[in-house]
Amino acid sequence: MKKIFCYSVSVIVSMIWLIFTQHTYNPISVKGTEFLKFYLILLLGFYTSVMISKSLKKTSSKTTLYFMIFILILGIVKLIKGLMIEKPVGYLVMILMIEGIVILCQPGLKSNIKHKEIQPKKRLS
Repeated sequence: MKKIFCYSVSVIVSMIWLIFTQHTYNPISVKGTEFLKFYLILLLGFYTSVMISKSLKKTSSKTTLYFMIFILILGIVKLIKGLMIEKPVGYLVMILMIEGIVILCQPGLKSNIKHKEIQPKKRLS
């Protein structure tokens, strides 16, 4: 529960910025550079809370991964919208690529594949 509250602080801060500067609740409707500002506030706030959590020796959980995926999906939706209306999306693509790499490099991601340990054969002498 603490992690959800800690991570949602960045969402709340970025939404407050969006409401006061853009006078909207919908981040998808915000134009290019203003969306990038909103998205970077969201990302920096979230990753700051992740770094604080890690410095306090807390392990990453599925909640962290779900928040990362939620933020990534928000960026992908805006990317698709930008492509549909033929706007430049280069900076957003770069941010999404970096974010995707960070998500894939999370130590909390474990595969379900179990590897057998290969035992050396004993020689008969």
